Amino acid sequence: MIVIYLIVLAVMSIITFTLYAIDKRRARLGINPRISEKRLLLHSFFFGAFGGIIAMYTLRHKTKSEHWYFAFVNIISLAIHIALAILIIKKIGITGFDNILGNLNK
Repeated sequence: MIVIYLIVLAVMSIITFTLYAIDKRRARLGINPRISEKRLLLHSFFFGAFGGIIAMYTLRHKTKSEHWYFAFVNIISLAIHIALAILIIKKIGITGFDNILGNLNK
């Protein structure tokens, strides 16, 4: 279960990072249509917070003070995803987590 959760987090983070990068490129080149803020925020909230935070600060996209809500949504959703991962690990226990990793190595 935790492995699936981590895979979903990784895939969505890559997708979210890519969306931020595409939007940044379109902004630089003045190309329309841009990716909507709503879409960027939804991807960040639904499992893409890692990618959103990395994109914001490596690409310097949506980091100005008028876009404060991007940092807020990404940080809050990152905290939620970390808490969920911890709850999943606690629910299956360390031995369950070790069993999952052991099964992956076979």
